[in-house]
Amino acid sequence: MIASATAAAWAHTAFAWAGMALGAAMWRRTLKGQQRGGALAPGNFGVLVGLLIGAALGNKLVFLIERPDIARTLWESRSLAWPGQSIVGGLLGGLIGVEIAKKLTGQTRSTGDAMVWPIAVGLGLGRVGCFLAGLHDDTYGLPTALPWGVDFGDGTPRHPTQLYEIAVVLPLGWLLHRARFATPGLAFKLFLAGYLLWRLAIEFLKPVPVAYPLGLSGIQWTCLVALAVYLPLTLRAAR
Repeated sequence: MIASATAAAWAHTAFAWAGMALGAAMWRRTLKGQQRGGALAPGNFGVLVGLLIGAALGNKLVFLIERPDIARTLWESRSLAWPGQSIVGGLLGGLIGVEIAKKLTGQTRSTGDAMVWPIAVGLGLGRVGCFLAGLHDDTYGLPTALPWGVDFGDGTPRHPTQLYEIAVVLPLGWLLHRARFATPGLAFKLFLAGYLLWRLAIEFLKPVPVAYPLGLSGIQWTCLVALAVYLPLTLRAAR
């Protein structure tokens, strides 16, 4: 694993930005093949703006829910620099931003299916950076005696939860991308619901920085609340 904090930060940032850039390029290519004007068509451009703003806000908000200790420090210091990020927050914030943009632009068609495979690929690439960052990133797992445990630099084999996520998200994204559902938007709904369920489960293999009720992390409670709202919509669309 990468030893220095500076190198770890650079690796994490590089892979995160590479994942977002690749995902965005794949999404634009998909839209270009599906409809005239692609991502820069008037309606699609508004959706893209809503996606970016919503994802950016949700990214930081859910991270601060996960780490209220850091949120308190930022509040007391009146700092404008918000460290950290959350993929769960980015996905949920992006979803809300897209829905608001669609309302404002009068769009009624589903736009999420084209994003499934690009999101999966971008997320997988970003997790490579998390894995390389090791202990300098909060995505590593609890200690384990399993033969595939990874020593991130402290002499303790741990669950490589970043690699677990890659192994789950890429097949899920590919299968839903290749599926041909009669209901537009169902592929994205299944992907997001599946990812929220996955994060709810895999967080049990990670350290809990700040425990909420029932000993769950902020990410887990965010996933539970989101699933309570989103899972019925997904099941209704599947029926």
